[in-house]
This record gives sequence, C-alpha cells and structure tokens, in this order.
Amino acid sequence: MISRDFQKPGRSVALSDRAMAATSHPLATLAAVDVLREGGHAVEAAIAAVALQSVIDPLMTGIGGDCFAIVANEGGTPVATNGSGPAPQAAHLPYFVEHGLTAIADDSAHAVTVPGAVDAWCRLVAAHGRLGLERVLRPAIEAAEAGFCITPRVAFDWALFAGRVARHAPAKAHFLARGRAPEVGERFAQPALAATLRRIAREGRAAFYEGAVAEDMVATLRAEGGLHDLADFAGYHAFETNAIGAAYKGHELLECPPNGQGLAALLITRILDGFDFAALGEADRIHVLAEATKRGYAMRDALICDPRHDEIDVAALLDERFVAKIREGLAMDRAGPAAPWLGPTHRDTVTVSVVDTERNAVSLINSIFFPFGSGIFAARSGVLLQNRGAGFSLAQGHPNAVAGGKLPFHTIIPGLLTKGGQAVMPFGVMGGQYQATGHAHLLSQMLDLGLDPQLANEAPRSFHHGGVLTLETTIGDDVRADLEARGHATQWAGEPLGGCQSIYIDRERGVLVGSSDHRKDGVAFGI
Repeated sequence: MISRDFQKPGRSVALSDRAMAATSHPLATLAAVDVLREGGHAVEAAIAAVALQSVIDPLMTGIGGDCFAIVANEGGTPVATNGSGPAPQAAHLPYFVEHGLTAIADDSAHAVTVPGAVDAWCRLVAAHGRLGLERVLRPAIEAAEAGFCITPRVAFDWALFAGRVARHAPAKAHFLARGRAPEVGERFAQPALAATLRRIAREGRAAFYEGAVAEDMVATLRAEGGLHDLADFAGYHAFETNAIGAAYKGHELLECPPNGQGLAALLITRILDGFDFAALGEADRIHVLAEATKRGYAMRDALICDPRHDEIDVAALLDERFVAKIREGLAMDRAGPAAPWLGPTHRDTVTVSVVDTERNAVSLINSIFFPFGSGIFAARSGVLLQNRGAGFSLAQGHPNAVAGGKLPFHTIIPGLLTKGGQAVMPFGVMGGQYQATGHAHLLSQMLDLGLDPQLANEAPRSFHHGGVLTLETTIGDDVRADLEARGHATQWAGEPLGGCQSIYIDRERGVLVGSSDHRKDGVAFGI
C-alpha cells in the first residue's frame, strides 16, 4: 500500500497486532479500547463506543435512534443485525392523505419511528458478549452524569444545527441551556439520560421499551400529534439477516440487505469494477463515480423498502449481464441525466469499526437521521427522538409508502470487505445520502489506487445527488472545469463529505491497519 508523505500534513495509519477500534470521537475510541483491554468482544467494544457517542455527540446519534451492524466472528459467516424501528401501527397512508400531506415533515412526531438501537445493542451483547451490558454502558453513564468537554467538530455541528432543537421547547431548554450551543471545551451533562442508561444496564431492553421510559416517549409524541402507543414500543424487536454481497477487484463487499441502501453501494461498486481506475485521471474517476451513483441511486429510490412488504430481487440487480448494460450506457465525455432527489437529506450518523484479539470484527452504525433527529425530546427520560420516518413516501403504490408497522427506507449502512471468505476490513462511511457512494469511493482508493486506509480516507471526495455534483474544496479548479465541460452541474462543498472509520486486517502479516477520518474529531487506536 502507498503510505503518506511525511513532509505534508496528514495522519499515519494506526497499527497493532492485537486489537483495534476506530471511531469519530477520541473518547469513544478510548472507551472501546478499554473494553478490548479487558478481554471484551469486538461487539461490546463497538457498543461501548457508540453508547458513549450517544451522550457526547447527541446531534449525531442517540438511544432514540436506530442501529445496523455486520458481525464477522473469526471462522464464522458474517451476520447482519437490523436495528431499525417501524412506523406506529396507526400510521396508515390514508391518514396522511386525508390531512392533506404530501410529505412527512422532518421535525414532526409523524417522522418518529420506534427507536431500534437499544434492542439491537441488547441483542448483540447477549449473542456475543463476555463482559455484559452494565460494563458496556458504563462509559456512557459516567459521561452523562459527570459531564464531558465539547470537542471541535461537535461544537461546530451543534452551533450550525441549533435551530433544529430551538423549535421544540423541551429540547431547547436542554440542548441550548445557555441560550446558545455549547462552545469548544465547555462541559455538558445529561443526567436524565444517565438515569435511563442505568436502567437499561440493569434491566435490558424492557427498561426502554416498557415502563416509565416508554411512557415518557409516548406521552411526548402524543402531545406533538403522534400516533404512537405503548404497544408499538413493547412489541419491537431487532432481527438478524444474511448479509448481501458483490465482487469488487478480487474482494467481496458485504452490506446489510434492504431496508438499508447497502444494495445501492453494491450496484455502484459492480459498475466501477468494470473500469481500470488506476489508468484514469482524477476528473475521469470522479465522472465515472458520479455516473455510477446516478444509476445506483435511481434504482435505490425506486425499489428499496421494507422487504417484508415488497420483495427485492437482489441477485438480478447485481447480475453481471444487467450491470454490463449499465456500464455500456455510461459515456466518458458527457454527463448523463439524473432525476432530482425529492426525499429528505441528512448527514448525521456515527460509525464504529472494531477488531478484537481473536480477529472477531464488527462494523456498527448508529443514527438519529437529521441533526438532532426530529428535535422532539422526552425530557424526563433524556431521550432525543429520531426522524427516520421522514424517509417514507406518501405516494400511493410506492414500495416505500408509509404503513403501520413498516420499516422506512434507511441510509445508514455498515460495510465489511472480505477476501477468500475471510473478513479483511470492517468499515463505515457516515454521511446520510452519501454513504453508498462513500463505500465505493473508499474501496476504489484502496483497491484500485493502492492507498493505505488513512490516505484513502483523506482523498478528496465528490458526490452527485439531486442533479448536482458536489466537490470538496481539495479538488482542483482544473478538474472542476473538466467536469463542467462534460455537462456536470458542480458546486463546492459547504462542509466535508462524510466521515469514515476502517480497520484493514493484513492477514499475511498479522497486523491491523486502522484509519479515522480527518473530517471528524476521532482516532483509530490499537492495543
């Protein structure tokens, strides 16, 4: 792999021959590493990290959100866990039509689906854990009780999106307690959330989905016009599924199946697999990625839904004959058409990658969807609620049309790269709609251009979405001019695209090679 030039700014890869964690917050990485040092399973380390981030990075994730994971125990078959929650049973399409709605507002109670993260965490710890839920949640509880210092990227995002909690009085009183977002280095505590986490640590999922916490969430949502009831929460359970996969450059990329957008990532990488990226210039690579994204996302937006309601033929969509026809229609000298995106856009998620001493690997991702989710805050229990239901369609006959008990289309996707049937890299790329493209971009930088995981992480990013090709400002003016000459409508990114965490398992040398995105505050660290 190509390593960095030490005369230029940047970051070296993390290295270890034992165990490693990579997260977007330094304290979360430390929490995961502490669990690994105590002999915990990779899953326990990942949940310790993400639970802590639910406290210290509350606009990105929380226990009021959802969780997906891919776990690859050494010598076993990777298993996907779907911890996304459904719409309340009373949320049927005719209700919204009768009320004159054409979309679900992202800050309304109708956007709040049952949070699935807590049940997913409990299920994962029960299946794989050694230390137990109380130990796993300890760092999050301590930070919520004692308070924590706000890091630079968290402060930046908090101030940028403060308006999302300012719309709801309980959330405003808590998250903007000084009349503004907390600044870098200020301390912030969440005592009500600490109490809820303590109950979950003692009692498991029932502490969240039944009793006082569930009653607080339901009462808060009903007061905002929601259709939720206690049975919606009590009846929820995360579930395991088989991962879906596709070949890329001698490897296989594994993703969670729908209702997530992992299928789009697989289709994009299948399209890219037919190109020799190493022989292309930067403008050509960005162009091909943009054209593949258009096709992958068009398929995604038309088809991906709760598979229990509409079956999706994954094998047919990834078949080489189908993909080859897509490649044939991709012109190198001009941009193809793309329909504008009409659904919600978000950027706010956390992703964690962990490999333990036994080479068990996990990629786990947790989200409340928009910044601060719906902005609706159940104050007594300290739970900020997601707005994943804003991703439902209100179009009659659409596969992703809202229905009671139905899972919405999901953007969050953990990734796992394998080779010869063995896990070689758990990874994730947070960033909402960007994630599927981000998976393909990371892999092309590593497997086509030969960059080490950190350099691949730091490479300039681009993203075609909604008819516009967004370019990070590290891309040259000459490249932008080339792309515009091909017909792309371009713009400079107003903020970084995504945030990636990955751990490459070099099986020949027995070494773990970790990366953490410079676009966030985090770090990869090994023991």
